[in-house]
Amino acid sequence: MQNPNTKAFGGLLFLLVVMAALLFIPAGTLDYRRAWVFLAVFGGSALAITLYLMKADPGLLARRVRAGPTAEKETRQQIIQSIAAVGFIATLVVPALDDRWHWSRVPAAVAVAGDALVAFGFLVIFFVYRENSFASATVEVVAGQRLISTGPYGLIRHPMYSGALVMLAGMPLALGSWWGLLALVVMLPALIWRLLDEESFLTGHLAGYSAYRSRVPYRLVPFAW
Repeated sequence: MQNPNTKAFGGLLFLLVVMAALLFIPAGTLDYRRAWVFLAVFGGSALAITLYLMKADPGLLARRVRAGPTAEKETRQQIIQSIAAVGFIATLVVPALDDRWHWSRVPAAVAVAGDALVAFGFLVIFFVYRENSFASATVEVVAGQRLISTGPYGLIRHPMYSGALVMLAGMPLALGSWWGLLALVVMLPALIWRLLDEESFLTGHLAGYSAYRSRVPYRLVPFAW
């Protein structure tokens, strides 16, 4: 069996290579500076979290590397993950085409803010991982899993999705594209569908989750929804 650390590093490297291809091939050039900066921010943040999990929570790391449509057990979650994958690809390809054909004029300060949002999204995800060792990449309840209601979970029920949404919103801006924000039209419904389906599953399979939903009324956005 492949070492989880090796699998995690290999998966991250593969992801970054694919992301680079989705950026530079549609852009038609390697002289896409905002893409290089974005990849450095994204890759550096993901690497930092991976190194943290290797040392602090290898079990969570092992669960996180099992991701994507094929890792899900339920058909509806496979569909959701497939839609999300298409949306993620669009979040990269549309800005790359935008850069090639100069559809948008995004100030440098906005691009920097986009990179900051990407980093902040990863920071939120880090706090989720630090608080919840059961934060699997798939919708499931594992042996010995208990309800987590502390840290960010005391404010909203799905803080990891909130962090991911912030990161996704920052990506097109970091890449210098207003049009890339349209990819969120695909991503947001898929994320909400997954969130609601996950809540239904956890209510039926995780002890105390129903009461937790009553104590923490907000799902994704604090004091809003």
